[in-house]
Amino acid sequence: MTWASKRQILYITVLVLFFLIFGFLIISPRLNKTPSCTDNKQNGNETGVDCGGLCARACIEQVDQISVLWARAFKVIPGRYNAVAYLKNHNKNIAINKINYRFRFADKNNIYIGKREGSTYIPPSGSFAIFEPGIDIGNSVPVYTTFEFTQIPEWIQVSQEKINQLQVLVSDINLTDEATMPRLFATIKNNSFFVIPEIDVVAILYDANHNAISASRTYLDQLVFEETAIVNFTWPEPLSDKAITKEIIPMYNIFLVQLK
Repeated sequence: MTWASKRQILYITVLVLFFLIFGFLIISPRLNKTPSCTDNKQNGNETGVDCGGLCARACIEQVDQISVLWARAFKVIPGRYNAVAYLKNHNKNIAINKINYRFRFADKNNIYIGKREGSTYIPPSGSFAIFEPGIDIGNSVPVYTTFEFTQIPEWIQVSQEKINQLQVLVSDINLTDEATMPRLFATIKNNSFFVIPEIDVVAILYDANHNAISASRTYLDQLVFEETAIVNFTWPEPLSDKAITKEIIPMYNIFLVQLK
């Protein structure tokens, strides 16, 4: 082999080594990339693709579906109704920040007479209510009411410590003037160190057989830590039956709740 050939081989070898090292420097970070919850892969301690484990998003396959216990429309005045869906989240520390839903209404002949759509949040663990006010269905009377979610939910994990510390207490529930213009009063207390904004408070009245006979809703801008507020609900007409049980449900989006 001539000296020129040896020199040519040396140049080629150096060039190949250069490209190998350069390629390794480019590819290596990708091969050793730290797993994340947004890389469209199941890696790290995830139990699904970008869900479960340390990811905020929970895997839908591991989540129990929400139960719709009942849905009804309650007359406020002739031709105007409030609709309520009473649901239960069976998941202990998983919630939904936003999800769309639909109420549908039918008359006594099961003929469709209208709908109402909206969006809401789902609190972690337990029963809750979705309230739609002032539904105008003209001269029709909604006898049958159905409720459904209209999109696939995105479940988000919530710290169990946050759930345990958040305590909203209801006390001093008092219903008056049932035979004329009913009024319901209650005391709501934020018994935690969190600031809770945008609280919908839903009241449901039940008869002796625990059938819901009416419902109403009021609103609080916020409850700061250890704050107490008086809420009241009114009805323009007498109730259809005697109210034996009164249920007050404070509704708030846990993802908006913050420590002061």
